[in-house]
Amino acid sequence: MPIKIPEHLPANSILKGENIFCMTERRALTQDIRPLKIAILNIMPTKIVTETQLARVLGNTPLQVEIDFVHTASYRSKNISESHINEFYTDFESIKHNKYDGLIITGAPVELLEFDDVDYWDELKEIMEWSKTNVTSTLHICWAAMAGLYYHYGIQKHSYDSKLFGVFKHKVNRKRTMLVRGFDDEFYVPHSRHSYVKLEDVEAVPDLKVIATSKEAGLYIAASADKKQIFVTGHSEYDSDTLAKEYFRDLDAGLPIDIPCNYFLDDNPENPPVVSWRAHANLLFSNWLNYYVYQTTPYDISKIK
Repeated sequence: MPIKIPEHLPANSILKGENIFCMTERRALTQDIRPLKIAILNIMPTKIVTETQLARVLGNTPLQVEIDFVHTASYRSKNISESHINEFYTDFESIKHNKYDGLIITGAPVELLEFDDVDYWDELKEIMEWSKTNVTSTLHICWAAMAGLYYHYGIQKHSYDSKLFGVFKHKVNRKRTMLVRGFDDEFYVPHSRHSYVKLEDVEAVPDLKVIATSKEAGLYIAASADKKQIFVTGHSEYDSDTLAKEYFRDLDAGLPIDIPCNYFLDDNPENPPVVSWRAHANLLFSNWLNYYVYQTTPYDISKIK
């Protein structure tokens, strides 16, 4: 798909090297179609990496997509330069009067904190409330999935005794759901988190549908009945080396970290990772864009409600 991102965004050159078509604003204006407008609230500290990962999986359909990167005004990341934020991001105050076909809220390394103790929690609550009327469909990833389930439905998160870390087998619970159309009976997803929500708590909410689960990782995908709120607890967008970088980073820092499950060849960190989730990742995001955004959103974006 032609994905429209700022010309000098670091992801641009990376994706072009992978033969992913990134469209300039000048060329986009020559096409007599309305692009899907997707906002990405990026609260990951590794902003450039996350930008590239999400742009890559959003670039896998014939649809034209225009991305706005959003940051929190109540907290500024210490891991990215101010110049990068100023050039490529906008804050919520600047876009809150806009309508968007889709919104993605990323994970964040704050899952051991109570929600009320997160610096930008009040702002995030405002954004999640705004999404109900200004966005056709919102995709919450990892910690954001737990935050969204708590905000919208009051579902509590819980902490693991040890970190869930690795690539785990999953199954589809609702095979007729369009979000998982084309999925294999078994598929794999990376997870890297300290927290979880109980499957029975999600199943107890009539408005929520459990779409995919894992014996080891628990809930993977849940969605509201109206498809406006999607909750994904894993990281299908991860690069092949993301878990390796996290493992060796913690190992070098002397932090307790287990070898990620089902990731390195023969479970040996001296061997390269075995990528088993990329096809599923592309299918998940293309299904979301097609069935939950493109085929649902009005042509006149101002009529989103």
